[in-house]
Amino acid sequence: MDQAKAFKSKRTFPRFYLADLLAGISVALVAIPQGMAYAELAAVPAYTGLYAVAFASIAAAFFVSSPYLQTGPVATTSLLTFGVLSHLAVPNSPYYLELAGLLAILVGVVRVLVGVLKLGRIAYLMSQPVLMGFTTAAAFLIFTSQIPTFLGATAPGNNILARAFFTLIHPGQWHLDAIALALASMLVIHLSRRVHPLFPGILVAVVLGLGVAFFLPYHSAVIGQVPSGLPAIDLTPPVKAIPNLLVGALVIAFVGFAEAASISRTYATQDRSSWSADQEFISQGVANVAAGFFGGFPVGGSFSRSSVSRLAGTKTRWSGLVAGLLVLAFLPFTFILSYLPKAVLAAIVIMAVIKLLRFRELYRLRNYSKTQAYIAWITFVLSIVLSPRIDLALLIGISLAVAHHLRREQKVFMDIWEYADTLHVKPKGVLWFGSSANVEEQINEALSIHKGVKKLEFHLGGVGRVDLSAALMLKRLQEDAEKAGLEVEFSGIPPMARSWVKRIWED
Repeated sequence: MDQAKAFKSKRTFPRFYLADLLAGISVALVAIPQGMAYAELAAVPAYTGLYAVAFASIAAAFFVSSPYLQTGPVATTSLLTFGVLSHLAVPNSPYYLELAGLLAILVGVVRVLVGVLKLGRIAYLMSQPVLMGFTTAAAFLIFTSQIPTFLGATAPGNNILARAFFTLIHPGQWHLDAIALALASMLVIHLSRRVHPLFPGILVAVVLGLGVAFFLPYHSAVIGQVPSGLPAIDLTPPVKAIPNLLVGALVIAFVGFAEAASISRTYATQDRSSWSADQEFISQGVANVAAGFFGGFPVGGSFSRSSVSRLAGTKTRWSGLVAGLLVLAFLPFTFILSYLPKAVLAAIVIMAVIKLLRFRELYRLRNYSKTQAYIAWITFVLSIVLSPRIDLALLIGISLAVAHHLRREQKVFMDIWEYADTLHVKPKGVLWFGSSANVEEQINEALSIHKGVKKLEFHLGGVGRVDLSAALMLKRLQEDAEKAGLEVEFSGIPPMARSWVKRIWED
């Protein structure tokens, strides 16, 4: 009976607390300007960031595993979106926006499938050196992408580095009012963190920017016309573009989930509570589908907004629902933001990603593993060189990490010694189809050296796992050795392999 009640309690929705209302308000105050800033980073109209925040937050609230996780536009996912779409359509064009919505839907479908099929543990399979190299490069590119807007200049093309370089060598295009406002916004955001973690520094920076645009002569770029009201649901996405988006959707689905997984796992550990990677995949998948159908773009779990939620005293998942509903209620009044200087959005993005520039940690990887450090550095360099197609750089980095792992696991260390006419073989490592040939070669070489032995004994206690190919290889070695007149004995077979290894020997 107690177990039935416990199961039922997990299935019912949690209570609503006043703390959830206060946390939702705090998150919404941060999410509105951040969502618009990250929309600019994804090269879609700034107001679409509000759609992504509102509908993704509402949809995710009904499925999240962690009560603190706040969903919406995030920096890395926005940059990946730009990388996937920039070569398929003109940024900020209507077709580009349609592709962004379709990409979000594809990302959502992939994540929901992973969660439903209970494959959430795949979130742990990302190599940390690859992720470190990628996130550092992504943060650098995000920072660099904001240089033209920060300086109030206009740069041609889509290449992030080329645009930044063009801006830096043309100081005649710089606008001091944009630079001054961006610096002031950064200072406000920085000082607000010292006042109190919940102090709405980003909101203050937005109000400051609007005040400058309204009451002072400001000549740099502003957001421009922002449509008020609810977006129309798009039931006819350009499905013919799915083949061109599928690889990018897979990359965003898994890499973009890393932040959400990290947030949920970290806070679950600190609170000594449980969380479900499968459930979080579903929540983030549903959020992306909602964002895609309502004029948004791919979204993920935001560390900064989740931190605000936790500091504000969130009790349940409903804080995300409150945040989404508040942003939704704000949509009829978005015309207020039409005069918001883009320099303020650039400052918000820079302050959000500057802590992700982990060059020191990237350099220190060499102290732990030179090979892994090389993989991280290659991923970093490729992300810079191939930008904005950083999704391709990440795939190459993952391939290198997998290749290195397979290469390393192909070799098995062997203790081989002769005692009392017996050749003792003690492998250490994993016996699988990739290492079987290496093991067989070492044993054959040992038998050619110790020709006088009468018995061959395998000590498998130091083996982590024996797969089918390795078991068949050992059986073949036994048969060949017995034909040569040797007695063969096995000991210490790993428990997980005993039952089916026994079946092989009995067959």
